[in-house]
Amino acid sequence: MATQETARRVTRRRAETRARLLDAAFGVFAAKGFGRVSIEEVCEAAGYSRGAFYSNFATLDELFFALYQERADLIAAQVADALAEDGPGLDVPAAVDRVTEVLLLDVDWLLVKTDFLVHAARDPEVARVLLGHRARLREAVADRLFRARGHTELPAVLGGTAGAAHAVVAAYDGVTTQLLLDKDVEHARSWLKQLLTALLTDGGAPAAPSTAH
Repeated sequence: MATQETARRVTRRRAETRARLLDAAFGVFAAKGFGRVSIEEVCEAAGYSRGAFYSNFATLDELFFALYQERADLIAAQVADALAEDGPGLDVPAAVDRVTEVLLLDVDWLLVKTDFLVHAARDPEVARVLLGHRARLREAVADRLFRARGHTELPAVLGGTAGAAHAVVAAYDGVTTQLLLDKDVEHARSWLKQLLTALLTDGGAPAAPSTAH
């Protein structure tokens, strides 16, 4: 029993150390930029030694992927939960309202993510892993749209649920790029809502020809 209790304390302490390192790294990355931060700076901000860092992460890339995983999982869960409330069908305007109200739009996170995207663009292996993480959000959206097929019709131009999911994520990327520049979260939510509604409904389709004489 004593051995089990000791093991639980060690596991809990390690989890706390890992969480503090992640929190500290997020703050340092947001303030200075991913490519300008050293392991020593992360350790100093967290109040730990390099040994504590290396007992949890092999590199800063690995630490960042842990951060990215947390945020990607959170965003995917937010989107999936918001889309799941309509039952078998999908009330697109209502679902879009819910998604844009709960979706994480955090400028510090976008700064960190953008720095890392630039880093990944120069490193094919990092890019490969990052692409896999980004696919999680598209999969969450595509899965919900797929389950709503037969109840909710998507614009044919999107080419099905996979195309719709790509369009949704592209809209999110575009809006968050603007958010990085103007820091206007409420405007970003409003613009994202308009874009997603236009993408996923026929609201943006041309009007039928008039029959009036």
